[in-house]
Amino acid sequence: MLIDSHCHLDFAEFDQDRELVLERARMFGIQGAIVPAIGPENWQRVIQLCSSQTQLWFALGVHPCFASQESFAHLEELESLLSHLPSRLVAVGECGLDGVNSSLAMPEQIRLCLQQMRLANRFDLPVIFHIRKAHHHLLALLDQEPLKAGGVVHGFSGSPQVASEYLRRGLYLGVGGVITYPRASKTRAAVAGASLERLLLETDSPDMPLNGYQGQRNEPQRSALVLQELSQLLDLPIASLTQALSQNHLRLFRRML
Repeated sequence: MLIDSHCHLDFAEFDQDRELVLERARMFGIQGAIVPAIGPENWQRVIQLCSSQTQLWFALGVHPCFASQESFAHLEELESLLSHLPSRLVAVGECGLDGVNSSLAMPEQIRLCLQQMRLANRFDLPVIFHIRKAHHHLLALLDQEPLKAGGVVHGFSGSPQVASEYLRRGLYLGVGGVITYPRASKTRAAVAGASLERLLLETDSPDMPLNGYQGQRNEPQRSALVLQELSQLLDLPIASLTQALSQNHLRLFRRML
């Protein structure tokens, strides 16, 4: 089952044609998607959306770019939602650290992220991480609170050295539109040097447009273009790459089965 492992289909950008977007994705061989939440403001929205679509699964968490001091007060609600383990819930996230665009100071972001990692361990769920300009902080957190069910660094755009540190700690790398840009040489090298068993396909729709699609809304069907680029980068046939990525998705997000 080839899926878009990170796609914000609940966002307003898809309100006018969500069903058509999903149909186009299926036409391009993308059979489903994981919809991660960004905070309490859309927890119920992603739950309702994914409960009504058999090809969608979801994650619940607090994104650092949408977090505030009030976010800590919502962790009890998050714990309650996770405790019921809805059938289409596959991960905690997205959560993480952002050194560029968050209203929380880094120590507070670290505390918020750590608490969500602990919830993931309590409920044996993987974690979907957003990380920007703070890799060393997240690596330290992973050493402090190793993840029982693993996790993924979504939209990975780091160097081979950073990638190896995440892989050594058992995480997966989310591969999206970044690799379609020739100037992203470090990230392309990191992905090319990573174990195929630790790669996931994603778009981060409606954001992170692929090369040649700047300024346009991203959508799950373009996972197929990321797949083509990854096939060339790794020098692997599409069919075998599709099989490997499908296995990776199901291995990490076990509750999809």
